[in-house]
Amino acid sequence: MNRERWADQQHNHTLKPTPRSNHPITGRLETGPRIEAKVVLAERVGWCADLVAGMVGVLVGEHWNAVDVEVLASGLDTGGRRLPSHAWMALRRLGWTATTPKGVKVNDRVVRMAQEQAGRALRSVKWRADLTTGVLASWPAEPGRRTAREWEQVRQAVPGGEHLPSSVIKGRTRQAATFLNAYGRLPMDVFELEGVPRIPRMLLLAACDRQQATIERSEADPGRVLLRLQLPSRPDPRTYRDWTWVACPITLPPTVPACAVLHLPTLRVTGGKVHADMAYSHAVPKARRNGHTVALGVDWGSTPCCPPEPCDWEPTDGSRRWGLVDSSAPPESSPNSTACAATASGCTPRPTTTSGSSASTSGLNSSASRRYCATRSGTCPSAART
Repeated sequence: MNRERWADQQHNHTLKPTPRSNHPITGRLETGPRIEAKVVLAERVGWCADLVAGMVGVLVGEHWNAVDVEVLASGLDTGGRRLPSHAWMALRRLGWTATTPKGVKVNDRVVRMAQEQAGRALRSVKWRADLTTGVLASWPAEPGRRTAREWEQVRQAVPGGEHLPSSVIKGRTRQAATFLNAYGRLPMDVFELEGVPRIPRMLLLAACDRQQATIERSEADPGRVLLRLQLPSRPDPRTYRDWTWVACPITLPPTVPACAVLHLPTLRVTGGKVHADMAYSHAVPKARRNGHTVALGVDWGSTPCCPPEPCDWEPTDGSRRWGLVDSSAPPESSPNSTACAATASGCTPRPTTTSGSSASTSGLNSSASRRYCATRSGTCPSAART
């Protein structure tokens, strides 16, 4: 069923994409005996991943510059039309093609995987490029110790810098300072500072269609799926006959709903095994901003952070209250404890029992846990910080 049509049929529900990873798989040939050794399947997936990674490296290297990244990040092609959301389609609209090694024969879906991976890498560097440009434009007198004025300048130079953690700016400053000590000058931009990134070996099957890979649930057992894909039978396939179909049965974890819509996974080879990063979509109720009965408070102060403490909430009067959790002092001695809490309306806390060592409490003033619940009048934000 079409994904959009399936979503339209859900009432008061939304699609929630959830990735699931680290599922080792085996396979069998469609027209031959079962591949008994997992290393054989890992070898064939590795051959295909090597071909894709080689094309990705060349494509990223050709466009690893500020001009091309800005064009891709703008979301518009040369004719002013909006670029597709899929990275491989956007690169094709811009005319950025991936070339296969000489003498190697691959189908168009393998090229799509290479363009998808390259497009994602080029799109992701845009944020780092803006951050690096802002840091270099407001370079401080002492890189290891900015003044208050210099902090204000760098946050103004970086897009969204007022909300950026200081550790991110400090890390980028140290990276530029290392370049300065090595070459006696600051880098021109992030592309000179970082260089062409290392390309991981993976197969983004999401960029393929049924001519390259398919996935479907078992009718007898919804917890089992069958992944079919074409893999090369040699590291340098010369003809299309060197590509054969391989069936890979996968057992889903119990956390994947039986009614979830499965999507083509990403394959990686780790430790001689093939791992499938499964992705699926399922319907969940739309979140409400009020009426919640459970709140989660997390210590947000300078003291060592303790595990989150959930509290049940019971409505009392009509006032709007939200809970705090303080890991160091009871509420009466620390009325303004630093914490963040989930929304709750018209309620007061009730002690609960949580799992884990030192996380169980039998009352609000339990000495075994030294964590307390408190209430304070105010609005109900999704997360509060004082």
